[in-house]
Amino acid sequence: MAPKRRNGVSYAATVAEAPTGIRERVTKKLYIRIVLYCFVLFIINYLDRVNVGFAALQMNEELGLTPKIFGFGAGIFFLGYMAFEVPSNLILHKVGPRIWIARIMVTWGIISCAMAFTAGPTSFYILRFLLGVAEAGFAPGILLYLTYWFPAKERGRAVAGFMTATVLSSVIGAPLSGWLISGTHDWLGFSGWQWMFLLEGLPAIILGVVTFFYLIDRPEDDRRWLSTEERGWLIAELRKEQATVSSHGMEDFRAIFKDARVWLLTLVYMCNGIAIYGVVLWLPQIVKSIGGLSNVQTGLVSAIPFVFAAIGLIVIARSSDRTGERKLHTAFSGLLGGLFLAASAFAPSPIIGLVLLCCSAFVLWATLGVFWTLPTQFLTGAAAAGGLAAINGFAQLGGFFGPSLVGWVREGTGSFTYALLALAVFPVIGCFICLSLKARRDS
Repeated sequence: MAPKRRNGVSYAATVAEAPTGIRERVTKKLYIRIVLYCFVLFIINYLDRVNVGFAALQMNEELGLTPKIFGFGAGIFFLGYMAFEVPSNLILHKVGPRIWIARIMVTWGIISCAMAFTAGPTSFYILRFLLGVAEAGFAPGILLYLTYWFPAKERGRAVAGFMTATVLSSVIGAPLSGWLISGTHDWLGFSGWQWMFLLEGLPAIILGVVTFFYLIDRPEDDRRWLSTEERGWLIAELRKEQATVSSHGMEDFRAIFKDARVWLLTLVYMCNGIAIYGVVLWLPQIVKSIGGLSNVQTGLVSAIPFVFAAIGLIVIARSSDRTGERKLHTAFSGLLGGLFLAASAFAPSPIIGLVLLCCSAFVLWATLGVFWTLPTQFLTGAAAAGGLAAINGFAQLGGFFGPSLVGWVREGTGSFTYALLALAVFPVIGCFICLSLKARRDS
């Protein structure tokens, strides 16, 4: 049978005749053109998702929101997100990432700006839920998009590079949000938290339009990012991997709901998400409770753990890519993250507590990068589109439960100590669930 050709490139020949260094050259180009761009998009996405934690420093008092109300409202975002995650990713797989990701960004930007007009508990709940609906499909959509372009061997670092945005958005966003709610207070009669929502929501709308013109759906459609030789090698490499996954995995979307691995991975991600979102959405108030800090200082201090989280994401992802081992990197990162978080709850001083939170962040957030290499070991095609969305979507129950749990414990005990301890239990549970999975090394 003659080798397959497209646009004058023989893909079978390309694999056999691939020149030395082409893998490194292609990966470097894709990292710059795709990962760095998606990294910027995810910074804005994550900032608009969690900046409500800083708004609470002013908004809760102005609107009379109790810890229970705030915790529930912060978490209800994830119910909307979960409900529309799978349909959104299936639409993306059908119409293409460029159109659908652009649509998602413009929609969530508009609703994020509308958060500035929250008037009480009811509107707070409604807008947070709608924001979750609008953002649904973005993160798994980008994860799916990366599988269109990156071979498995390079995928761990690519995913980690993208996921680093979740922590760097806090490194950047925490001081920015702290400054905005203080520096813009009473501008044109609006409170600082209202200006924060408006000014941090606009970039999503602008970059959503840019995304429509910038992204390229698949390597087969590329005329700008890679040379003909590079594109041919990449397409051949991806097709070879897809054939391997198809031989022992699944492509049918409906089959994912019958596969125990999908549900076990969902539980792992959910357990880690309970701790991560419980910390993220309450961290400004945890730091503020130390006493004596202004809103700007609270923002600066809140950024410190996320610096360590960003470092951990890259370091552990590189280790995982180098060895090809995925399961143990994911499991033990969660375990250590939970243990450090538990230790921080009983720290004898705020400084030691902050150090332990930094240690927890270093390993706990690292699970976000390595984890997503596990489902793509057995999912491809429509099953990958639906499976990644299902895992990410159903796991968002952790994003709802974590902040709500902190609110209930905080209101019941008057302290964050037992709230942090409660959060710490879940990554430990996630570790043991992860260890029960059968996973292979990526060669």
